[in-house]
Amino acid sequence: MRRHRVVIVLAGAAVLCAAPAAVSAARAARVAGWHMAIEVPGLGSLNAGGDAGLTSLSCGLAGNCAAAGFYGDGSGHRQAFVVNEHDGKWGTAIEVPGSESLNAGGLAIVTSVSCASSDNCAAGGFYTDGAGREQAFVLSERNGRWGTAKQVRGTRKLNKGGRAWLVSVSCAAAADCAAGGFYTDSSGHAQVFVLSEKNGRWGKARQVAGLGALNKGGDAGLGEVSCAAAGTCAAAGAYRDGSAHLQGFVVSRTKGTWGRAIEVPGLAALNAGMDAAVLSVSCASPGNCAAAGTYRDSSAQPQAFVVSERDGTWRSAIEVPGLATLNVGGNASVISVSCVSVGNCAAGGYYTDRSGDAQAFAAIERNGRWRKARQVPGSGALNKGNAELTSVSCASAGNCVAGGLYTDGMQHFQAFVVSQTNGIWGTAIEVPGSATLNQGGFATVSSVSCRSGRDCAAGGTYRDSSGRFEAYVVSHT
Repeated sequence: MRRHRVVIVLAGAAVLCAAPAAVSAARAARVAGWHMAIEVPGLGSLNAGGDAGLTSLSCGLAGNCAAAGFYGDGSGHRQAFVVNEHDGKWGTAIEVPGSESLNAGGLAIVTSVSCASSDNCAAGGFYTDGAGREQAFVLSERNGRWGTAKQVRGTRKLNKGGRAWLVSVSCAAAADCAAGGFYTDSSGHAQVFVLSEKNGRWGKARQVAGLGALNKGGDAGLGEVSCAAAGTCAAAGAYRDGSAHLQGFVVSRTKGTWGRAIEVPGLAALNAGMDAAVLSVSCASPGNCAAAGTYRDSSAQPQAFVVSERDGTWRSAIEVPGLATLNVGGNASVISVSCVSVGNCAAGGYYTDRSGDAQAFAAIERNGRWRKARQVPGSGALNKGNAELTSVSCASAGNCVAGGLYTDGMQHFQAFVVSQTNGIWGTAIEVPGSATLNQGGFATVSSVSCRSGRDCAAGGTYRDSSGRFEAYVVSHT
């Protein structure tokens, strides 16, 4: 899987001496394979308004990644940025090329970035035009050079209601990607669109076939898009039926052609509370994917589900095994899922314990069978309030990295990461170096991406000592 999305949310330096200092510094530079988190280079000078965040990160090759998000300029406007890592070194963040002329309304964000290989990526999000209407944009990077952001073709005609976002993008090969998002029609109803890139050219956005018939309530949204191979992808999200209930949908792209959306099989039987959504989808190979999200049971309590696709057929959704035992407080959801081979995936999110506090959990699928969810090891000791796993990425079966946030004893949000090796999750740790950055008491991991072995990167947002929101990146080797 070559896209990593992420959740839409929104110590002072030691003095070392002489020769031993070099040794100590070298040891301190890594904790459990993690380097120290750093502020996104160059973003400080862009972020005059102190309102930055990293929303998405993707690695096309070990040590070669791209990250993106937003920042506040000196005029109080929000602008979009991208930044690249080459051979393990992060470059300087830049404003998304072309976004300044598009973003006349002063609100632009990159919501998703995906890299198929080193220096070959795609990104997208939304901006506000001069009339205050939100419009979707997309841009591509070829051989290390970002092109110019452009309004998604076809959305001008679709977006009569004045609100369109590109939510997710996924690239299976250089110049071959897919993306999706939502727009509002002339009746003010939210609809889902998809579009594809072939040979470096983005096609027109089109409403997801079949979803209009399902979306009688006029409120549909996209969770995520995932492409396993050129021309072969899956997308998933939610719609509101004629009874004003939220339901989950999936739709597949085969040989370059998008099919018709269907309600997630088996989800209706689970969703007695009539409030379900697919938040994440990941494809390991053509026709072999997993999707996950949340639904409400007969007691109207949110529960978490997973559903698998095998050889092009979606099976029945199931409650995440073992989560009923954990979720005593009755509020759970899968936020992120990642698959690397057929029947081998990982997923994570949150549940509420008997005290009503949210806890982070992880679950794995091995050889086609989902195993029992468990609290992220070590997260309970860190978490003095609420925690959740926000992003997971697997490089190979049983070898993954995940991240999220927790509440410390001072009721400040902190960022954590945790690694899985040979099928066994290690102990969650605070993101190394984040304590130095996060003097303002708000940090989270927004996105994690692993490309090979244990070579991964993560990024997110923190608040500095002046109360300014900044973005960081951190690498794992």
